[in-house]
Amino acid sequence: MKYQSFLLFLLMSFPVSAQEKVNLSHYVFPDFQPGVVLLKNGVRNNAKLNYNAASEEMVFDENGKILAIGNAVLPQIDTVFIASEKFIRVNNKFVKIIIDEPEIDLFVEHKCRLIPPGKPAAYGGTSQTSSTTSYSSILSDGRVYNLKLPDDYKVIPYNVFWLNRDRKLQSFSTLGQLKKIYRDKKKLIGDYLKKNEVKLTDEKSVEDVINYLENN
Repeated sequence: MKYQSFLLFLLMSFPVSAQEKVNLSHYVFPDFQPGVVLLKNGVRNNAKLNYNAASEEMVFDENGKILAIGNAVLPQIDTVFIASEKFIRVNNKFVKIIIDEPEIDLFVEHKCRLIPPGKPAAYGGTSQTSSTTSYSSILSDGRVYNLKLPDDYKVIPYNVFWLNRDRKLQSFSTLGQLKKIYRDKKKLIGDYLKKNEVKLTDEKSVEDVINYLENN
């Protein structure tokens, strides 16, 4: 199976200017990186890859077009390598591997909220629609696949972490949820948080606290 045949499984494609220098605010990497899509049958497909946190899809640049990997291919994927990072599929979503150990796995799912420009409201103020409405509006005409969103949209990235501990897969996106996962180490995590700031937007910060809890 060659790379060209891999394209037959694509779900959608949107042309963009490959020459334009833009800020990929809703993509995980600042630009498209050399990568490999490894299929479960061992076939490796080389591509310039990135991850769209707004549409939550793995995408690549094919001769100036942004192409999203289609549903027919997704079940066949083993691992996606982008630069020095590795992505796998967990709960039907792409997640990046942070810790891969015999006793514990830690993954991060990259997401973002898209906030549209404020609409006129009473008393001269503005109001903003929900992120769901915002996402639907730019998805309907393909703007979510553009390298650059309209200037009046705000992009707020956030992470959902997945922890495979004691053969149980659990997710957390707040420190409160993390404490519940480690309820058996309540004092330990409490002492750690008093001395260390854990930012859920900082993957290394989360990796450090997990390693500490698992090794103490």
